[in-house]
Amino acid sequence: MSPVIRPLIAGNWKMNGLRSSMAEFEAMLAGASKVAAKADLLVCPPATLIAAFAAKLAGSKELAVGGQDCHPKPSGAHTGDISAEMLADAGASAVIVGHSERRADHGEGCSLVRQKAEAVWRAGLTAIVCIGETQGHRDAGQTLDICRGQLQGSLPEGARADNLVVAYEPVWAIGTGLTPTAKDVEQIHQFIRQALSARFNQEGAGMRILYGGSVKPSNARELMAVANVNGALIGGASLKATDFLAIAADCP
Repeated sequence: MSPVIRPLIAGNWKMNGLRSSMAEFEAMLAGASKVAAKADLLVCPPATLIAAFAAKLAGSKELAVGGQDCHPKPSGAHTGDISAEMLADAGASAVIVGHSERRADHGEGCSLVRQKAEAVWRAGLTAIVCIGETQGHRDAGQTLDICRGQLQGSLPEGARADNLVVAYEPVWAIGTGLTPTAKDVEQIHQFIRQALSARFNQEGAGMRILYGGSVKPSNARELMAVANVNGALIGGASLKATDFLAIAADCP
């Protein structure tokens, strides 16, 4: 029997958010109790806001704060970088690594993503590892090959259901308004589940697989109902409390 997996709704604010954004975060915190029975909630703001957001939580179990990236090493001469330990110290409980924008804009390969995931674990946090294909890959029929390679190369050995989340993001759907059909999402998430179960056995069977790629209130219910979709990694829609909470409310 397949394990019951509690959904995770994670918001990736990317390079958006100033101190004035605290009002939106407070609105998310105020509304979190209404959807707490449906899913875990995580907001990943810019690093400049993590400590302030974490302080506002005051021990809340209904909303958590995470980081968007980290350096593989715990400290050192790495100007402009932030370690997983620093994120943990600021109050983060999870870190996104391997996002398509990091892979494309900063040339990050699977080996580096794997090292970052290991760094996240070293700091005692949960790693959210992103995978996904571009439009070119999709057009060439390479979606599953790309996902297979990124899973193999980006996920460290020893992954467990409580320290690793996989986020599938079709790159061509991020910020474009385009979304795969529910059937497409089901096929790819089933493929990911099979790969995780084959490699990590029972732990892989219980890992959360998030869908990311233009998730919004208008399509969340359909996407969250798809088999092996255990939540969402949300971009633009996570900047507004009403949209973020509405997506969480659509979890089965």
